[in-house]
Amino acid sequence: MGARPAAHGDAHQQCETCRPGTRSRHPSSGCSGSCSASNVTAGIGILEKASPIFQDFSRDSTPAETLAAAAGGFVAILSLANALGRLGWSSLSDVLGRKNMYRIYLGVGALPYLAIMVAGNDCAILILSFYGAGSATIPAYLRDLFGTYQFGAIHGRLLTARSTAGVLGPVIVNAIADAQKAAGVTGPALYTLSFSIMIGLLLVGFVCNELIRPVNEKYHEPTTTDRAADPSPTAGAQS
Repeated sequence: MGARPAAHGDAHQQCETCRPGTRSRHPSSGCSGSCSASNVTAGIGILEKASPIFQDFSRDSTPAETLAAAAGGFVAILSLANALGRLGWSSLSDVLGRKNMYRIYLGVGALPYLAIMVAGNDCAILILSFYGAGSATIPAYLRDLFGTYQFGAIHGRLLTARSTAGVLGPVIVNAIADAQKAAGVTGPALYTLSFSIMIGLLLVGFVCNELIRPVNEKYHEPTTTDRAADPSPTAGAQS
């Protein structure tokens, strides 16, 4: 999904041929990695601890004999939201543009965390749909920025940041919840600090997304047409 070039003036389909080394040197490299990692950390932090979160939020409103089963159903719904987000939101990026969609994933995505702390855990469904959508949209976003030349290597480098974020999210939520529980805190209050950190990470990712800029033409690799027009030995040299 999200494989076609972004429409509506996304202004990032600039580089058709950039090497992985170019991506590493370009400022948009760190920004794209940071906004993607923020999306992953916020999403997987909820998904990994979804069942305990549901039980802590719903213990007073759900009969004890059905609480565990209800938590299992909640986890299944979150998994479905993850899958549907990959299909729905990422497809919308073909219309609205990748950068605009990441504005939604990160900026709007911070609001459900606030809503969870105020109104309960139903808003986690939206968070997981944004998490799945971010994973599905980022390859097309990278393609718009850096082109298709050696794209596998370029995407592989970003996956390193996403993998680190996938570990960081559960560590943050679990460590803080355990510390709060040891301090005698119970119920939804166990997660207030964790969710506040997630909101902060999403806002950092939002700022990084705003800082992403097109790759300067001096970093572009010569295309086949360029090489045919200039047969000199230096025509294909890397910048």
